[in-house]
Amino acid sequence: MRRGALIIALCAVAVVAIQAVAQNGARPDRRDADNLDRKLNQVVTRGAKPPAKNSKPQKTTVTEKEVNAYFAFQGKQYLPVGVTNPVVTLPDTTRVEGRAIVDLDAIRKAKERGWMDLLAYATGSVEIRAAGKLHAANGTGTFELESASIGGVPISKAFLQEVIAY
Repeated sequence: MRRGALIIALCAVAVVAIQAVAQNGARPDRRDADNLDRKLNQVVTRGAKPPAKNSKPQKTTVTEKEVNAYFAFQGKQYLPVGVTNPVVTLPDTTRVEGRAIVDLDAIRKAKERGWMDLLAYATGSVEIRAAGKLHAANGTGTFELESASIGGVPISKAFLQEVIAY
């Protein structure tokens, strides 16, 4: 009986340890943010020059960890006021999922709204999620929205665009 209890206790400790390691590994790292910053600068520098005649297209790989670290350390200066805690998930090579906390009061007050505008009645902070496919070819990228939600409630593309336009 004691042996069974000991095994269960060891399993519990192992699970807690594994979760702690996984959470520590998920923390944003300044080095990852700096890596993405360096990559973005290289892309901008290359894009400013005309391509050589026989040059081949260059690919820049960006990881989920780099994107989230970049948002954590350098993204605040690029995000609008009222957008916090952005997180990007890259489930595979073509899908992108993102979420952030958005202050709906800031969006509502950004412009004059009529009584038929749903955002005229939105208040507080809420999580916004969007997911879709990213298509990249010939130096350009296109995002194809598949789903979006505010506070877990599905929203239309037009509503999401209004929030993004803010």
